[in-house]
Amino acid sequence: MAADTTDIDDIREQARRWLADDPDPVSRDELAAVLDGLPASAPELADRFAGPLTFGTAGLRGPLRAGPNGMNLAVVTQAAAGLVTWLAAQGGTGPLVIGYDARHGSRQFAQRTAQVATGAGRPALLLPSPLPTPVLAYAVRHLGGVAGVMVTASHNPPQDNGYKVYLGAELGGELGAGAQIVPPADAGIEAAIRSVGPLTQVPLGPPGQVLGDDLVASYVERATAVIDPEGPRDLTVAYTPLHGVGAAVLTAAFASAGFPTPGVVPDQAEPDPAFPTVSFPNPEEPGAVDRLIALADSTGADLAIANDPDADRCAVVVRDGVRPARSELASPAVASEDRYGWRMLRGDEVGVLLADHLMRRGVTGLYATTIVSSSLLRAMCAARGLPYDETLTGFKWIVRAGGGSAPLVFGYEEALGYCVAPEHVRDKDGITAALTVAELAAGLKTQGRTLTDRLDELAAEFGVHHTDQLSARVDDLRVIADAMARIRAATPATLLGQPVDSVRDLLPESDVVILRTAVARVVIRPSGTEPKLKAYLEVVEPVVDGDVQTARSRAASAVAALRAEVSAALGI
Repeated sequence: MAADTTDIDDIREQARRWLADDPDPVSRDELAAVLDGLPASAPELADRFAGPLTFGTAGLRGPLRAGPNGMNLAVVTQAAAGLVTWLAAQGGTGPLVIGYDARHGSRQFAQRTAQVATGAGRPALLLPSPLPTPVLAYAVRHLGGVAGVMVTASHNPPQDNGYKVYLGAELGGELGAGAQIVPPADAGIEAAIRSVGPLTQVPLGPPGQVLGDDLVASYVERATAVIDPEGPRDLTVAYTPLHGVGAAVLTAAFASAGFPTPGVVPDQAEPDPAFPTVSFPNPEEPGAVDRLIALADSTGADLAIANDPDADRCAVVVRDGVRPARSELASPAVASEDRYGWRMLRGDEVGVLLADHLMRRGVTGLYATTIVSSSLLRAMCAARGLPYDETLTGFKWIVRAGGGSAPLVFGYEEALGYCVAPEHVRDKDGITAALTVAELAAGLKTQGRTLTDRLDELAAEFGVHHTDQLSARVDDLRVIADAMARIRAATPATLLGQPVDSVRDLLPESDVVILRTAVARVVIRPSGTEPKLKAYLEVVEPVVDGDVQTARSRAASAVAALRAEVSAALGI
């Protein structure tokens, strides 16, 4: 009991020191209320002071709350001060470009970052309104920024926010110009953050320059240049930004490109940090696109598109099969993504469709994806004599694929992220991806064909590459650590009745284990942004006598069996 009292006293003292330095009266009141609740509030207080929110290659991301283990004005002030100190130490010149989404606190965090930059003598350029992450990534290159900050938690829950850092050409080099940071920059920035003294001594300058809407117009103009100006445009699209910031920019880009303006889900059209119509603001989550599918069905849309809240990801939903009978629509057996005869394409499916489309347009150069994506892109590049590379998960790695051996022309990751124009945005971009999908779909429509028809043609040529994911969200991160330890200590000798002939453990570079058989692959890793353990599954099934559907059925059954085996091996 004495030890517990000592711990509480220590945390109480940490909290009091934090209160004395916190610049935000709202978070000070919040933390004071937690202190007043002691000893009952001891577990919550301990969690808030379990350690600082660590600055890594994804920047900062965490729950909005007072204390060092959360996103708040104090943490952002410290992060901004460390960042501008590090930029100066590297000899970086030029302005800091700052963007933000519509989440709680985003505008305030962006404005404070600008004040910290100007207080250190560095120009700060603030985007004119809540805008998509790819607009910020574009602006860093377009405006010659030394670096960029994007305040966003992407598709995390409503109570989260985050802080992503991009580097310009001066410090990022040719491959990293306008891209997210990678080691050792993250460690250097983290060290600089930890060296920041009392926040009361961090000088704050003027608010910086708020950019005009001409920046957005420039982004839209460059985005529409990604597709063929003479291509077909007869396409009806349903769209949702999922209460995020994508709608205005995406609809402007479609109009500029000559497409009919997409129909937008009315009650998801405006930015809303509460995300009231979805349980989780990620288009991949069950039920997230139900309203989109209903709109697409009622309007006779050719396809449906969803962005995540900061519009760097793009989900594509297509007509697939016969609409269920009205009596079946209320049945739990009809999954939300299959309602009305629609289904969401997997990220791997969209990735290979976009790659194939660019290849058919004659775009030569390096095509890249990650170790957790389908192996189909590798097969396509090998057959067509194009350079290919495979990287660790994350666009910070994809855009640096090949090390400059060939110019990157396309990269994708299975988590709905696509880079169709690296010279426009050197990151995933849900706006240009949507435009390129629309270009492909409109072209196929003129031939009486669809995206799923094209997927069948690719399967007939290269075999069915069926991918799926086993994902376990946890409350206790020890569950993930235990599962990774278990798979390393007791690696399965067989999968689907075939010997595991290759086991790769990427430690210490990355916490990833890869298992392969002659026809199957499993990639196991913890998520980098969420408390999840993920296993990426793939089975390759040859197509015999052109019978794609039978091959798809065999592959789906094999993946279902593989899922069960991997789940048992992980103990989840």
